[in-house]
Amino acid sequence: MPPLYYTYYQSPLGLLKIGGTDHYIAELSFVDNKDNISYGEPGVSDIIHECTEQLIEFFNGKRKVFDLPVHQEGTDFQQKVWNELLHIPFGKTISYLDQAKRVGDVKAIRAVATTNGKNKIAIIIPCHRVIGSDRSLTGYGGGVWRKKWLLQHEFRITHGIQTLF
Repeated sequence: MPPLYYTYYQSPLGLLKIGGTDHYIAELSFVDNKDNISYGEPGVSDIIHECTEQLIEFFNGKRKVFDLPVHQEGTDFQQKVWNELLHIPFGKTISYLDQAKRVGDVKAIRAVATTNGKNKIAIIIPCHRVIGSDRSLTGYGGGVWRKKWLLQHEFRITHGIQTLF
């Protein structure tokens, strides 16, 4: 396994841990405590630096699609679910049922939701764009308030709504 590095980025939603190698991003997660490190050593590879730059652009409304290599371990089903998330356009949402249909198993709604919850690469692999069939904002690893913020952020940019803050 290649060496794993991490750094932090202070986003409008709080502190984000960016983890990866010289070749790909393996983690982008919200953290409340820098002391809670699960792996790696402090450091910044070119990919992690580029990720930070793209996050700045995203939060400033200048980036809608991330152009970064990503990798996370998972079953074939999980990989399929996570890959499908990459096809949800910026500023759009789909339901867990729609996502289950897209991965070819309409009965797998709970498995899809569980897999989304195991996504370790928040924002870049946009699990925040999946909502309940009734349009409710159900679970999000970073907290439902962050999911709401991300969806509102994307909506404002997509629809050209300017904000003062």
